[in-house]
Amino acid sequence: MLIAIWGMESNFGSNIGNNNVIRSLATLAFEGRRQVFWRSQLLAALQILQNGDSTTQKLIGSWAGAMGQTQFMPTTFNQYAVDFDGDGRRDLWQSTPDALASAANYLHNSGWDNGQPWGFEVSLPRSFDYALADPEVRHSLAQWRALGIEPVNPIDARDDNMASLFLPAGHRGPAFLLLNNFRSILKYNNSTAYALAIGLLGRPRRPSGRAGSLASQRPPAGAQRARRTAGAAGAERLRAGPGRRHHRRQHAQGRARLPAAPGPAGRRLPQLRTAAAAAQR
Repeated sequence: MLIAIWGMESNFGSNIGNNNVIRSLATLAFEGRRQVFWRSQLLAALQILQNGDSTTQKLIGSWAGAMGQTQFMPTTFNQYAVDFDGDGRRDLWQSTPDALASAANYLHNSGWDNGQPWGFEVSLPRSFDYALADPEVRHSLAQWRALGIEPVNPIDARDDNMASLFLPAGHRGPAFLLLNNFRSILKYNNSTAYALAIGLLGRPRRPSGRAGSLASQRPPAGAQRARRTAGAAGAERLRAGPGRRHHRRQHAQGRARLPAAPGPAGRRLPQLRTAAAAAQR
């Protein structure tokens, strides 16, 4: 999973941005739409300099202030970055051990359970009530199984794990049960497209070299394509507003209980599938 995040965020450390973080955050704090947020990030970046973890010249990142091989915001850096290589600095720019250990620390503090999956693909019964495909509807795996939902591949997960049903491409596409670890990924980046890409890219390899049912198509691209795809679909969110969720439920009940049409994440799922397969080879 850490390798997937590393690849998505910076193409394995090769693209960490070249903008001066202090200058970028000062500009956003002065004329940005979320000035309070950007000011807090600017003060956190100055604290990084004060602590000696970086210098003004080396404190580079994206236009929005995301830094290093794992693209931490300054407040996230101050809270979760670690000095894993023991050189006295938390260096997410040049030290891959520091970067990956910091990402692991962030996921751990976001509730990641090492013994459980993030989610898995499932098959639905013919008479399934698609109104249950709502992030607020959470049942245990045993309860979902009682409703006729079965994993596509064997899984190693406790029956008392709570999960929600996700249909990224609408009722005609694949279905996933998402566990708490998926929500931990969302705390890293609150985009269902991003979290799904990370989950697919981070799946363990099978002995045959294949990564599972989603890898059945011939891949035209690698992990970098998945990173671009997730970025383009970043507007799709797991936690839609209550009004939007209510509309989707009403739509499902009014039209033969079918869900709404797929959003950006669903339309790009085929690219994510093939990119995930390519990364596993």
